[in-house]
Amino acid sequence: MTARPRRSALYMPGSNARALEKATALPADMLILDLEDAVAPDAKDLAREQVLSAVAGGGFGRRELLIRTNGLDTPWGLADLTAAATSGAHGVLIPKVESAEAVRQADRLLTAAGAPPDLALWVMMETALGMLNAKEIASASPRLAGMVLGTSDLAKELHAHHTALRLPMITALGLCLLAARAHGLAILDGVHLDLEDEAGLEAACRQGVELGFDGKTLIHPKQLDAANRAFAPDAAALEHARRLIAAHAEAMAEGKAVVLVDGRLVEALHVAEARRLVALAAAIGG
Repeated sequence: MTARPRRSALYMPGSNARALEKATALPADMLILDLEDAVAPDAKDLAREQVLSAVAGGGFGRRELLIRTNGLDTPWGLADLTAAATSGAHGVLIPKVESAEAVRQADRLLTAAGAPPDLALWVMMETALGMLNAKEIASASPRLAGMVLGTSDLAKELHAHHTALRLPMITALGLCLLAARAHGLAILDGVHLDLEDEAGLEAACRQGVELGFDGKTLIHPKQLDAANRAFAPDAAALEHARRLIAAHAEAMAEGKAVVLVDGRLVEALHVAEARRLVALAAAIGG
C-alpha cells in the first residue's frame, strides 16, 4: 500500500471531449476515463479515440488516470483493452469482474498488447458473484492494484434499496474490503447518485471513511469537495498522529515497547496507522 491520495475518483465520459478537457483543471485525485456505462453504443469508437488523445496530450498533472474499458463479452472490449495497454494511463479498470480468471485473462491480453509492467489493473466489483469471489479475485494477478465498488449495479442485482446507511449492501462492501486489505490493494467506494443531496453525500463519505475505503467514486465535479474533505486526515487527526509517533519513538529509545498518550495505550500498530496518515497528508499537500 502506498500513501498516494485517492480521495476522489471522478468518472468522465470518454465521448464528451469538453469534459475531458475540463478534467485537467478539476481537483480530483483520480480520473476514470469511461468507455463503458457513460458512453452510448454508437459513440464507443469515438470515445476510445478521444480518451487516447486526451491521455497522450497530457496536462493532467499528478492526477491518477484510469481507463474503464467495456467488457470482453462486448464488441468493443478487446479493442479497448488493446488500446489502453500502451495509452500512457496509470491503469485500466475492467467492469463486472466475477472471477480470478477474468483478471488473469485481462492481464494476459494487456501483456500481449505491449503493456508496461507498471500499468496497473483495477477491477469493478458490482455483482453478487463477484463479491462471493472477492478473495480469489484480489490475489489473481501481480498487476492488480485496486478494487472499485459498483454499488448501483450491485443494488440492482440484489433487489436492494439505496438506504442512508446502506445496510442492504454492507455484507458485500465488507467482503471486498477484507479481500483488498488482505492482499494490499487500494479500494474505492461506490457512487452517490443524488446530485442534489449534499447531506447524503457527506454522510456516505463519512461512512466510507469509517469502513476503511481509500476514497469515493463520483459522477459529477460538484461532489469533489465533499470527498476530498472526508477522506483527508484533518488537522486534529494529524496533530494526534504526530504526537503518537513522537511519544512512541521516545518510549522505544528508553527500551519500552508501549507508551500512554492521553491515557490510552499506544503500540506499534497505532504508530503504523499514524505514520500512514502523516504520509497521506504529505502526499495530498504535494
